[in-house]
Amino acid sequence: MPASNDTRGFQGKLPPQNLEAEMSVLGSILLMHEAIDEVGDVLKADHFYADRHQKIFAAVMGLYENGVRGIDAVTLAEELDRRKELDEIGGVEYLGKILEAVPNAAHAKYYAKIIRDRWIQRSLAYACTEILEDCYTGANDTEDVLSSAEQRIFGILEQQETVEKLQLHDILIDAFDRIRTRMELGGSISGLSSGFADLDSLLNGFQGSELIILAARPAMGKTALICNIAESVVADSKQPCLVFSLEMSKLELAERLLCIRAKVNGHRLRAGTIDEVEHEALMKAASELSEMPMFIDDQPGRSMPQIGAVARRLKRRFGLSIIIIDYLQLIEPEEKAAPREQQVSLITRRLKYLSKELNVPVIALAQLNRGVELREDKRPRLADLRESGSIEQDADVVMFLHRPALYDPEDRPGEAELIVAKNRHGPTGIVSLSWLSESMRFGNLTRIQEPAGGFFGGKSGGGGFDR
Repeated sequence: MPASNDTRGFQGKLPPQNLEAEMSVLGSILLMHEAIDEVGDVLKADHFYADRHQKIFAAVMGLYENGVRGIDAVTLAEELDRRKELDEIGGVEYLGKILEAVPNAAHAKYYAKIIRDRWIQRSLAYACTEILEDCYTGANDTEDVLSSAEQRIFGILEQQETVEKLQLHDILIDAFDRIRTRMELGGSISGLSSGFADLDSLLNGFQGSELIILAARPAMGKTALICNIAESVVADSKQPCLVFSLEMSKLELAERLLCIRAKVNGHRLRAGTIDEVEHEALMKAASELSEMPMFIDDQPGRSMPQIGAVARRLKRRFGLSIIIIDYLQLIEPEEKAAPREQQVSLITRRLKYLSKELNVPVIALAQLNRGVELREDKRPRLADLRESGSIEQDADVVMFLHRPALYDPEDRPGEAELIVAKNRHGPTGIVSLSWLSESMRFGNLTRIQEPAGGFFGGKSGGGGFDR
């Protein structure tokens, strides 16, 4: 962004600014030291338009952070002189001018708001100028220009937020509001329903701001399970679900959703050998699905900034209930030269930040390493996660999908295990599901097993809490 005192403007006009408010804030601080507490969490030096006002405010904050509470024209002049900036700001005479410019030192907070508002307007003007330059030069791909534009605008929107409730008293009021809401539910889950009763019982539903990892070996049915969950979440919340399908095309995903909804044999559908009854069932399923607010983005090689931009845009326009990413390891890293573990660590951290920012659960699918294939016990463990350290650390919930019949056809065919190996806010356990491979549909078996000792790497037992 250009310097705050840049004189570029639209049709020769000066950028938005209010020098009187800037002088009034600085003068208020010199006259009444409490004023710095009022404006310190609202303003930064680069929010000021005039270069010398930036220097003065930076000197004031420097003194304050070093424990100086008697900040007045004398101590400030000494600090500016030490920084070799006193002459640049206009000397002691200009500090006197600032003191004379204050209408009412008690109104410092309101002057600060004016300064911040003008800074936001300048930031928007500069961002729009840069966006125009990107459009006219044509140096970048259109998608990159759009993504860059959204990042600039959303970056400014995020900067509008000031310090919210910090006192424990205020936080406790919000905490009890949430407790009261749960009590009013009468034991019902407080989050979004997955469609699987035992899983909802363990997790209390999918909660806003949670990062949930669903991992498995290839061909276990991760995508099918997530389609089942997406269908249930949308039906439960009546709010949009956003799916980033980085592996499958949106048409392939749509066919899976149709098979699941219509309970039609997926192989027969792909072979084109369905009968009239199945065709009618598909038509009915298509009609029902088309009423569900579900968005599918199948652009390959999406990066986290792009994923964030799409999610924010949809959240702003339509609202969002949940974000699903299929799958984590296919997200394009921003630091391509960095070691793979560092790349994945940055991605999982950004996913967690996104879930908190938008206050929606984010479910990211992940691949397991081959270690599980080499053991006699094929049940996945946390250590089987590829780049497991960062994924396990950032996730609130880690689940593994396991179908024993894939390794031994006689071992519980038609059943699957959904292993909740980490649950930051509740118990862990193994949820048993039914599995209809023809229609790629999972169902409830209403049986929860508690994990054997040490099964999840010694982290927590069934009914315990994973901190």
